[in-house]
Amino acid sequence: MKLRVYLDVSDAVTRRRVAALLKADREIAVVGATDDADLVLSERVVRTAALASHNGALTARELEVLRLVARGLGNKEISAELGITTHTVKFHLAAVLEKLDVRSRTEAVSLGVRTGLVPL
Repeated sequence: MKLRVYLDVSDAVTRRRVAALLKADREIAVVGATDDADLVLSERVVRTAALASHNGALTARELEVLRLVARGLGNKEISAELGITTHTVKFHLAAVLEKLDVRSRTEAVSLGVRTGLVPL
């Protein structure tokens, strides 16, 4: 029996790409309605998976730094919280910005919230 998957993805290009990947697996059938599906694959899940594969996933420490930034902590406060130097905080933050392909702390937090990396 095949796993029936419905793609709840608004972007047509992304939907086609994900559908093509799923259809390559003989054990998966992409269906056109949620009522026919065993699994609904949401846009949030697809974006999180894409983010994880883009330049590698965030390390555990980078994720900690991102979540502390989301709480409003500055570099000195993050450094005290994690017991690391402010230089190391800056290093981790630079890696987060690069991996998420964003230019600021605010963009990183926003993307983190949208993709589920940062819980509300």
